[in-house]
Amino acid sequence: MTEQMGLRALEQRLERELELIAFNRPQWVRPRQFEGEDVLDVAVIGGGQCGLATAFGLRREGVTNVMIFDESPAGFEGPWETYARMVTLRTPKTLTPLDFGVPSLTYQAWWEAQNGAASWGALDKIARGDWMAYLRWYRHALDLPVVNEAKLVRIEPVPGEALHRLHFADGTSELARKVVLATGIQGGGEWHTPAMVRDNLPKALWAHTSEPIDFAALHGKRIGILGGGASAFDNAHFALSQGVEAAEVFIRRSQLPRVNPIRFMEKVGFAARYPALDDATKYAAMDCFLGHNQPPTNDTFARAASWPGFHLHTGAPWLDVAEHNGLVRVTTPHGHHEFDFVVISTGLISDPALRPELAEVADLIARWGEVVTPKGPRNALIDAHPYLGDGFEFCARQGVDGAPLHGLYAFNYSALISLGLSASALSGLHLALPRLLRSIADQLFLDDKDVLVEEFLAYDDPEFVGEWPLPETGDAA
Repeated sequence: MTEQMGLRALEQRLERELELIAFNRPQWVRPRQFEGEDVLDVAVIGGGQCGLATAFGLRREGVTNVMIFDESPAGFEGPWETYARMVTLRTPKTLTPLDFGVPSLTYQAWWEAQNGAASWGALDKIARGDWMAYLRWYRHALDLPVVNEAKLVRIEPVPGEALHRLHFADGTSELARKVVLATGIQGGGEWHTPAMVRDNLPKALWAHTSEPIDFAALHGKRIGILGGGASAFDNAHFALSQGVEAAEVFIRRSQLPRVNPIRFMEKVGFAARYPALDDATKYAAMDCFLGHNQPPTNDTFARAASWPGFHLHTGAPWLDVAEHNGLVRVTTPHGHHEFDFVVISTGLISDPALRPELAEVADLIARWGEVVTPKGPRNALIDAHPYLGDGFEFCARQGVDGAPLHGLYAFNYSALISLGLSASALSGLHLALPRLLRSIADQLFLDDKDVLVEEFLAYDDPEFVGEWPLPETGDAA
């Protein structure tokens, strides 16, 4: 192989590797129609890394009647080219979350095909834009079925049929037996904005980090950023690189968070074995996890802090926010600060009731606060999470008819409490995908078990055609 093989050669090698391991299994699921309309076996909502990998992995399970739907234009699925503003991914470059053990499908193979093997050793972390380019190639090389600019607005269970009609913003609809909500970090709830900001400021003066922000229009302006997580420093650095005069970060803690519990979870098998824990232990572990907050990476903090216009305010929660002479006046225990614009980086809330597409079924979904009694104090953030089954499926509240939930899977960040680092966390995705795919395939099989078993019991197609005694031939001795 040459030092730099090129993407076309890599795709040919990938095709051969998939053939050698018989990755693409024959379709076994019985085709389904409802009132003359074809039914998808699986609809995947979200065409980012989780959605693409789900659709590809289902091929190994012999489930091929699958379609991916994403609300964004082609090539802009997920956060990487929309609201993510970090320079590099925060995870190690050596992670292999999407390749299913196929060497030519790894990021390293994709990188080396274009840049040569020697360049891999010199690479520190994966650049955000390069990761998105890899995902675009992943979709292309595997010929994955994606419908773009298809925003799901409503999931309508079809009574008595174990089907879901998916309604999209453009007025179209699709029927599906299984629906996987591969909707990313915000797909299980919503980004949190404090009421004092939302209620006291006109929208022209603030934005959440999850939104598009025209930092170029803020050239020479002063911005305040609320929150001490990694995205706050990503946004500070990005804003200053776009010509913002000053970016000041405010955190309520007296010190920045320093411990990243994910690193421990990766080292000792905690990430892989977390689903085996009992519920009370999970509750305690995630209470600790959420209490840490994710610190900025060292390089992210260093980049932001190196700008002359950067400033960090510790022990400075926002007590009040108000418009004052066209500016934003922020009040902290240390006094007043005025900014042209403020950016909110205060995390998210996971709760099915916050998702408009789940409006018809949200009241049926079990929550952690209803199912689990913790050993210590309750945590409202944990309690609002959906209580999921072992395969990411929604579970019904006690005493309600859970039939409308059958076939619905939460493969997004709201699975954190039930199944740990999984969907939306690259460090856990390779562990989560097999669990999800097995669950979907098992459920499809069990849904049709009566027909499949009946056909098996009646099966009598002869395979062996030999005879005994052997027939005599004309030249026998």
